[in-house]
Amino acid sequence: MATYLGTHGSKIQNYTTDPDNPNEGEVWYNATNNVLKFQYPTTFSQGSWATGGNLNTTRGYLSGANNAAQTTALVFGGTEPPPRSTYTELYNGSNWTEVNNLNAGRSSMGGAGTSTSALGVAGHAPGATDDVESWNGTNWTEVGDINTARDALAAVGADNTSALAFGGNPPVRNETEEWNGSSWTEVNNLNTAREWLAGAGIKTAALGIGGAAPGGSPPANNYRAITELWNGTNWTEVNDLNFGRAYMVGAGTSTSALGFGGYSPTIPGATTDTESWNGTNWTEVSEMITSIYGGGGGGTATSAIIAGGFSPPETNVTQEWDVSTLAAGAWSAGGSLNTARQGLAGAGANNTSGLAFAGETGSPSDRVGATESYDGTSWTELNDLNTARASLGGTGVQTSALGFGGFVPPGNSTTNVTESWNGSSWTEVADLNTSRLSMGSAGISNTSALSIGGDDFTPPTRQQALTESWNGSSWTEVNDLNTARFVLAGAGTQTSALAFGGYDFSSPTGVALTEKWNGTNWTEVNDLNTARYYIAGSGTDNTSALAFGGTTGSLSAATELWTGSVWAEQNDLSTARQVLAGNGTTTSSLAYGGGAPANTTATEEWTVPSATVKTISTD
Repeated sequence: MATYLGTHGSKIQNYTTDPDNPNEGEVWYNATNNVLKFQYPTTFSQGSWATGGNLNTTRGYLSGANNAAQTTALVFGGTEPPPRSTYTELYNGSNWTEVNNLNAGRSSMGGAGTSTSALGVAGHAPGATDDVESWNGTNWTEVGDINTARDALAAVGADNTSALAFGGNPPVRNETEEWNGSSWTEVNNLNTAREWLAGAGIKTAALGIGGAAPGGSPPANNYRAITELWNGTNWTEVNDLNFGRAYMVGAGTSTSALGFGGYSPTIPGATTDTESWNGTNWTEVSEMITSIYGGGGGGTATSAIIAGGFSPPETNVTQEWDVSTLAAGAWSAGGSLNTARQGLAGAGANNTSGLAFAGETGSPSDRVGATESYDGTSWTELNDLNTARASLGGTGVQTSALGFGGFVPPGNSTTNVTESWNGSSWTEVADLNTSRLSMGSAGISNTSALSIGGDDFTPPTRQQALTESWNGSSWTEVNDLNTARFVLAGAGTQTSALAFGGYDFSSPTGVALTEKWNGTNWTEVNDLNTARYYIAGSGTDNTSALAFGGTTGSLSAATELWTGSVWAEQNDLSTARQVLAGNGTTTSSLAYGGGAPANTTATEEWTVPSATVKTISTD
């Protein structure tokens, strides 16, 4: 059995009183009260990729100053195609500007330094070259040649006076050379000769990451996961990447790095894979938006950039990596619904204020209009909807809600009926333009809502991309989703919404698609980590949402947080279920009802805890 000491490398600390400022995740024993406690981690870090401004010149096999900040990146050279490029571009955090060119056009260089003090080392001109150029923030100057001409190498450095270059071809090389500002000196070789590898760090502390090394059987195995650590004197093999590849970009230091993009025949082709290095191991983190190999870039483990490369074909796309600190939440049991059901709808502002209405209690003919209100402890039965139904849309809050569309008895009939809730009773208002069920919903009251996608139950297509907007008196058709689907979830408002998950008949385990609404158009953004349908959601706008439950063919308890650019996995629901309802915000939500697999009354409350100290065992 694993012990705390064996796992964490330290004993549990013993205190007669609780420590004033324990670290997050720290465990201690309170000798006075004879209890074991821990500091609840209230935040966690999540990295994500976002699209930046495009390069002015589309090209591949370009290079970047490896230690340049994301907002002041420098890229240079490459293929345009077909000539070797001299172009140099500087980034300001939003846009690229062409600055003074290299003296000699080439591709597949090593790139080191910053935006004001960089080196372009060797490369393909065509044919391997030993040329080196130094950038002073304005111009490139030819400086001392590297001892071994090569291309497809890696280089790292703090500036144009201190750098390390290693690997490359032809043939595949292990030579390593140091730059002191005026000349190159051969030092100890890589343990494994490689080409098209990536680098991170500085002259005295670096990583050599991935690349291609001959001798793999089959040849696809030439693309390696090998990582080597440079301590200023020698290279030491350390733990491998999770996924072997070449033509990737590295960023960061020898103890905190990022490796992203690249190429491997086993995929086959370009990849979006991103891995984070903590000084000991590589961990797979959020994937890039666009698969790229042969791009240029650099930065740090928390703020990196890649531009250009091959998607394929050659591209001018820029992608930016940022790490944010987010609140960590968890689900806990709440009061049970009075009526077990699935296919219900919900409305509400937080985890102490919810409205559950309609649903299916047994067979498809057992559709109800039952309405219940939650006060943070228990559910109270209120006046029913006028039209009993299931799989409807629902938006709003506990005192001002809207229910629309759905499945009505007898048989399998869709409806366009819309009802408005004023806090005590439902009133029929103007119908949807198109009858349908299983749509996504967004809105904050009975005067402002969106109905998103859905199923009109008419073969052969059924799935809909329709979006309708409610202004308090009528529905208006607005721009469609990019991808038609149903049994999806929605979150946000009439002018700032998110639609995620669902089913489109071509994806039997559901889809992970996410689309963002800006009040006029839908834009595809980063996918859910787990594709699913019959999913529920909550959230305040298109930058902040929670997705939970659903099915992939098997019931899911997965919970994911939308950070504005990527979905981050969170603590699971206690009960995996589908066709449930939910409401609230990313810090305070409710999940209730659903099939688990039988209809359930279970309610769960999502909270980002304010209390940080938890007792985890007592004597």
